[in-house]
Amino acid sequence: MNEVKIHTEYITLGQLLKFQNIAASGGDIKAILSTQEVLVNGEPENRRGKKLYAGDVVEIKTVGIFKVVQ
Repeated sequence: MNEVKIHTEYITLGQLLKFQNIAASGGDIKAILSTQEVLVNGEPENRRGKKLYAGDVVEIKTVGIFKVVQ
């Protein structure tokens, strides 16, 4: 499990994908969310604007698991 450290109250799912070099652009993010199984705290998620707070866990089946920490 990779930790993603944030210095703000939250980040969006799209920002997490960019910070972890999973996606390079908004178009990449949209494609990933429509073709990959992405889970946030065990629930399917496809909104790139989904707010992620400390303690949230994002799982992308073909990439890995990421935990948001502050």
